[in-house]
Amino acid sequence: MKALLILGLLLLSVTIQGKIYERCEFARTLKRHGMDGFKGVSLANWVCLAKWESSYNTRATNYNRGDKSTDYGIFQINSRYWCNDGKTPRAVNGCHVSCNALMNDDITQAIACAKTVVSDRQGIRACKSAQQVEPQKGNGGEEICVQLFT
Repeated sequence: MKALLILGLLLLSVTIQGKIYERCEFARTLKRHGMDGFKGVSLANWVCLAKWESSYNTRATNYNRGDKSTDYGIFQINSRYWCNDGKTPRAVNGCHVSCNALMNDDITQAIACAKTVVSDRQGIRACKSAQQVEPQKGNGGEEICVQLFT
């Protein structure tokens, strides 16, 4: 009985954590969904965005006290403008999707919403974090993400 309880708790913690992508797996998934160069945004920029926003965690959330909105999923898509969480005041739901759908291990809906966000007239600037990170080459030639403070 005790073993079943422990197993149940372990399974619960796995479902709460969500999927944490490896960088290359995430990049391949984005490429398969046509994200490389979508609206002029490079695959490297998408990967950096997800690295800094969610550490590649599909279940990441961040509450914003100022406007009482929440950022959801691997891209940290905001409930004020892009998804419906049922609790954000004056939400727009530009992606016509539940915020919970943006936290699925299958990131197809999150990718579709990210495409909607960058198709906005502001483009990638509609993502606050995209203004703060960019890919650069490290000393060994590997691509790294650099936090910008501009």
